[in-house]
Parts: sequence; C-alpha cells; structure tokens
Amino acid sequence: MKHSFLKHRISIILISFSLICSLLLSATLKTNAQTLKAKNIVIVHGAFADGSGFKGLFDILTKKGYHVTIVQNPLTSLKDDVDATNRILDQQDGTVILVGHSWAGTVITEAGIHPKVVALVYIAAFQPDKGETTAQWAGSLPASPESGIAPPDKNGVVYFSKEKFHAGFCADLSKRDADFMYASQQPIFVNCFTAKISEAAWKLKPSYGIVATEDKAIVPDIERNMYKRSGTKITEIKGSHVVFISHPDAVANVIIEAAKNK
Repeated sequence: MKHSFLKHRISIILISFSLICSLLLSATLKTNAQTLKAKNIVIVHGAFADGSGFKGLFDILTKKGYHVTIVQNPLTSLKDDVDATNRILDQQDGTVILVGHSWAGTVITEAGIHPKVVALVYIAAFQPDKGETTAQWAGSLPASPESGIAPPDKNGVVYFSKEKFHAGFCADLSKRDADFMYASQQPIFVNCFTAKISEAAWKLKPSYGIVATEDKAIVPDIERNMYKRSGTKITEIKGSHVVFISHPDAVANVIIEAAKNK
C-alpha cells in the first residue's frame, strides 16, 4: 500500500514537472519570437558604383554572424533594380534588413514591401513617397558646387564627371581609390530618376537613415528633410557620399541597431 502511494506521488510530481517545463518552454519561445533579431542583411548599391564598395561593411557584419548579400542591380530602370533586389530577397531564409545607398534608397523604398523585409536602412540615400520621383528630391535644394553628376548623354545614360569625382563623390578616400572608382563607375539611365514610386515601404516598416554630413553628391539637408518627413531614426556621420567605405564601422552599427530592432 505504502509502495503504491509513493509510486502515485512520484507520478504526480513528474507530471507536474513536465507541465511546468512545457509552460516555461512555451513562454521562452514566445519571448524569443517577440525579440527575434534579423540575421540577413541585403545591401543595394547606388548610381556610379557597384556592390564591390561594400567589402569593408561585408567583413564587419559577417564577422558578427550576419548573413550579408549584395545586390548587383543594373541601374537601367527602377523596375529592373527592384526586380533584381526582389530576386535576392526571395533567396533569403528568414527576416531581412534591407539597406540602400544613394539612388538605391528609392529602390528599397519600393522593394521594401517584400514580406521578408522587417526594417530599412538608408545610407545617404533618397527616400521618396508614393507618386514622387528621385529627381524631385534631388532638385529640391541647390546642388553642391562639387557635384559632378553630368547631363544624360544621347543614350539617356548619366555619368559622374572625372574632374569632380574625387571631391564630389568620395573626398574622404585617397586619390588613388577615387581614380579607380571613377574608372569602374557604373552609370545610370536617367529614366531611373524620373520614375514615380508606387510603394513606400518606410510607411509600413521601421526605417533608419544615415546623413553623410560632408556629402557633395546629395545635399545633406535633402537627406535630413526626407528622413524627418518619414519619421526615420537619423544618425549623422561625418563623411562623404561613400561614408560606408570611409566609416564602415559606424555604418555597420546603424545596420546592427536595425537588426536588433532598437
């Protein structure tokens, strides 16, 4: 009788313990889901450059455990660049922080409605609203004297001039680096700048914006005006238009902040 009672008590204790463990596990899973951190970072390059400029940023983020993919968008039209971005987003295995530099701010504004994207990061980037164009914002304040964005050629292609490339695009890099970047620049079709946005993902998802305070390609006050309008969380970094090359650690910190949902 005593043995039977003891066995019964042990069974009750084990069942109670199992129930408690199940409840704790359920609570833990719920908490983890609520604080889930994005591990995938997708970066889209802007005009007059390509994805190779993000090598320093890639190294920093991957060493911290993030999975980083760089979109090699063609700069032939807004649709083409959004399509190229969506193809990469489709390949990600979970939530994504979508990052855009310069012109690519327009691209991620449209592509950012992708269901895997949980936050947007704008690096010295355009951030238009639905129905607006990049050109509207680019012309909203007088251009810097150092800006070397040339008029479109006979094929509708826009280049950054050789004479102003260093001072106007990457003044905080060496002359040698600037010369290579000019020689390898990827021009952009002018129709990209005149295409109207059909979606504004920053209205739906958290956004983080970096103002490059020494930017000569996009006037810093234009960046500030767009970010303030949208309620974007702003970080100012003293750097040129390619602040992600000259200050990759500072830019990485903003991306990590977005990934941690801070």
